Amino acid sequence: MPVLSFGTATFGGTTDFYKSWGDTDVREASRLVDVCMDAGVNFFDTADIYSYGAAEEILGKALKGRRDKAIISTKANFPFADGVNDRGSSRYHLIEALEASLRRLATDHIDLYFMHGADGHTPIEETVKTLDGFVKSGKVRYIGCSNYSGWQLMKALGAADRYGLERYVVYQGYYSLI
Repeated sequence: MPVLSFGTATFGGTTDFYKSWGDTDVREASRLVDVCMDAGVNFFDTADIYSYGAAEEILGKALKGRRDKAIISTKANFPFADGVNDRGSSRYHLIEALEASLRRLATDHIDLYFMHGADGHTPIEETVKTLDGFVKSGKVRYIGCSNYSGWQLMKALGAADRYGLERYVVYQGYYSLI
């Protein structure tokens, strides 16, 4: 995976929270993707929660006809709706979230699928087994975690090792250049 990626949290702006970050539409997103690719940046990072799916939809449209030249990461975990199964890292929620992300991104696979945060209500074994199934199915190439503490990361890696499952290969931590 490349070290640098272009984040898409500014795509959409469909809620007051995300609008304060930006409201990039498809036309502007396509221009930004062009700028990135012309500069050799082909890794685009998004999440299902960014503008409640709009960021993924916009990125998918901006990459139309050039998906094979891009690396896409997306994330799942945070509440998408009010239902008990509309959040977290349970098998049920992750299957629903992945299928919805694939539709919004207009692709048949995700290059890097992140757990957007740790879920204290779902056994980590259930989460890593589900992610392993995604990789084996070809719908996900690699898995990673975002916003995990060190101990949460080590617990996930230990569970993956214990059962011979795919491991997180990317850690998107709390660190900032600022």
